[in-house]
Amino acid sequence: MGEGAGAERPDFWSIFRMPSPLEWRLARRYLRSRRTSSAASLNTVISTGGVAVGVMALIVVLGVMNGLRNDLRERILVANPHLRVLTFGAGLRMDDWRNALKIIRRQPGVVAAAPEVISQAGITAGQDYGEGVNLVGFDPDTGAHSVTSLPQSIQQGDLSFRTTKPNVDGGILLGARLANRLSVYPGDVVTLVPVTQAKVNPALGVAVPRFWRFEVTGLFDTGMFQYDNQFVVVKRELAQKFTGLGDAVSGIAVRVNDPDLAPQIGEEIEHQLGYPYRSLDWQTQNASLFSALQLEKLAMGLIIFFIMVVAAFNIVGTLTMVVADKTREIGILRAMGLTSPAVARVFLLQGAVIGGVGTAVGLATGLAVSYVVDKSGWIRINPAVYFIDHLPVHIEAQDVMVVVVASLAIAVLATIYPSRAAAGLTPVDAIRHE
Repeated sequence: MGEGAGAERPDFWSIFRMPSPLEWRLARRYLRSRRTSSAASLNTVISTGGVAVGVMALIVVLGVMNGLRNDLRERILVANPHLRVLTFGAGLRMDDWRNALKIIRRQPGVVAAAPEVISQAGITAGQDYGEGVNLVGFDPDTGAHSVTSLPQSIQQGDLSFRTTKPNVDGGILLGARLANRLSVYPGDVVTLVPVTQAKVNPALGVAVPRFWRFEVTGLFDTGMFQYDNQFVVVKRELAQKFTGLGDAVSGIAVRVNDPDLAPQIGEEIEHQLGYPYRSLDWQTQNASLFSALQLEKLAMGLIIFFIMVVAAFNIVGTLTMVVADKTREIGILRAMGLTSPAVARVFLLQGAVIGGVGTAVGLATGLAVSYVVDKSGWIRINPAVYFIDHLPVHIEAQDVMVVVVASLAIAVLATIYPSRAAAGLTPVDAIRHE
């Protein structure tokens, strides 16, 4: 083999061919330490560790962002339906709701639907302290399934609203945090004042609100701070009287078989019902929240991705040092007939092994850390800000595949420069180097 031919760089794609057993043995040898043939060199360990840390961090971060998104969606849908059918107008009043309910229940994709009343009120437990709450008129007649998972979130009592106290207007369910703040328990009586019903007293000439007395018949804990802190639930018929709607309702709550298809099903319902009906899906109601989470996931993933890029520079540095250290051996191998592509594949294999082992270790560690963090719930967060009280982690196969492929690709690409540099050495270069 002539010197002029040996000095040529190998073709780019020729170094990606299947390596021979000799090339595998050489790659394993260069990965090991000089002193102990069975142990990996320090540079190899550092490079592998850098890849592992990058993969682990990226998997955990993406899992956290997915967990926040999924947990928030589940908590939001505990008390909120997938879809609400409302009417236009400031009164938020639906009179012909029975016919609309029949049409909605026949709509493909709808699994449950029920009328509901939504309003606000002031609440007090008899002390000097009072505050505003969101009142929901619940209807148990929802069809084959419940519209929301609120029935499964009840800690004490049930949705029968059975009262035991005399001189009360009905039963009421309170969120656990609200009940704790008001220091009330099942069996206690609370007073609600509607914001819409205030009659003018003929003697005084001013509007005097009516005070409604409700017996607390149960508590619910959805795990969603906003609901547990601010929502109360009563019977739909009682809520109609409380708000002055009479036989009308505020809207119809709808549950669909696939929450992600709620916008499309809502459009079909609007088309079937016509004006003045309109639909409001859960994604539209919380669009800003989920858009912010998606942006955070992208930003955090990009930031952590640079750890893997740093690990790639470690691989480049490690292989460059190996090439400089093994210049004499490379010259001897070239003189014995080892081709330039074969030399390049030796170092390409080293980078691939470092990337593969680092990715595998990072993947296993990332999955283990994610599982422990998710199941233990020991990382607490402020529920008043994030709506949930602990850090959830949810690993998605698509994210794992992207991380693994990206890590392996970066590790292989990082070997191209030192591999081609090693392949360009000739026996004459090695003699001059020595």
